[in-house]
Amino acid sequence: MLSVVTGAFGYTGRAIARRLLERGEGVRTLVGRQGRADPFGGRIAAFPLSFERPDELAGALRGAATLYNTYWIRFPHGGVTFEHAVQNTLTLFGAARRAGVRRIVHLSVTNPSTASPLDYFRGKAVLEEALMSSGLSYAIVRPSLVFGEGDILLNNIAWLLRRFPVFAIPGSGAYRLQPVSVEDVAAIAVDAGRRDDNLVIDAVGPEIYTFEELVSLMARTIGRRALLVHVPPRLALALSRIVGWIVRDVVLTRGELDGLMAGLLVPDSPPIGRTRLSEWLVQNAEAVGRQYASELARHYR
Repeated sequence: MLSVVTGAFGYTGRAIARRLLERGEGVRTLVGRQGRADPFGGRIAAFPLSFERPDELAGALRGAATLYNTYWIRFPHGGVTFEHAVQNTLTLFGAARRAGVRRIVHLSVTNPSTASPLDYFRGKAVLEEALMSSGLSYAIVRPSLVFGEGDILLNNIAWLLRRFPVFAIPGSGAYRLQPVSVEDVAAIAVDAGRRDDNLVIDAVGPEIYTFEELVSLMARTIGRRALLVHVPPRLALALSRIVGWIVRDVVLTRGELDGLMAGLLVPDSPPIGRTRLSEWLVQNAEAVGRQYASELARHYR
C-alpha cells in the first residue's frame, strides 16, 4: 500500500509518515521547501508541492491509496495568505481526485466555522465543506494545540520562561485549551486512513487547562520561577512583537490569541488522545525550551 503525506520532513507530517513506515506501507511526500533535511534517510521519495503545476501534483499522487494532508499556514507570509492556502489545498484535492487517490485524511482544527471572524478557522471550515462535497472518501481530523518533539508554540513558552523573570498572561488567563500529542494525532490520522467510512474526529488529549494553569505547570516542571503578570491582550501582542524582532520570527499572532481566548481549542467531544501533557513535560523537562523554535526559519528561510 502506498500513501502520500504532505510535509513528511516537517512536524505533524513526519509523525504520520513514521507511523506509516512502521506499518510497512510505502510513503511519498510532497514538500513545499526544497533542501530540508530528510529524517528518513532516503526511504521516502520527495516531490515538490507545486500548486501552480497541478498536473505534476497529480503525477506525484498517482498510485497512492491515501493522501494525508497536513499543508496549511500559521500566518500569512511571503505573499501567501489564508485565501491562497485555501486555494492551494483545493488544487491538491483536485489533483488527488484526478490521480485516483482512494481516500484523503485531512488535518483541520477544532471548532472551525465558515462564520468565524478568524481567517485560520474560517479557512479550515471552507476546506472541510469542500472535501465533504468532493465525492472522495475522507476523514477529517481536528487537532487542538499539538505538542511533542519539534513543537513550536509550547516549546517557545518554555523558552521564554527559561530566559525572562516575568511572563505576560494576556487578559484573565482563564480561557481553556486541550493539548494533544503529535504522536496521538499521527495514530488517529493513520487509523482513520485505514477506514472506509467518511468521518470527522476531534483529536484532543485527556487534560484541559486554563492558559494560566498551563504556563504555571510548564514553569514548575522545568524549574523556573517566572512571575506571571496579567496584561491587556494588546500589550501582550506588543511584547511578543518585541521578542519576535529579537529572534527574527513571529512569536504570536492576533488571530492565534483571539482563537485561544475564545476557547476554540476545546471541543465538546470526549478526548481520544492518550498522552498527558503533564507527564510528557516531566519526561522532557530538560529539553523543552532549551532552544528557540523559529517558524520562519523552519518554513521560509
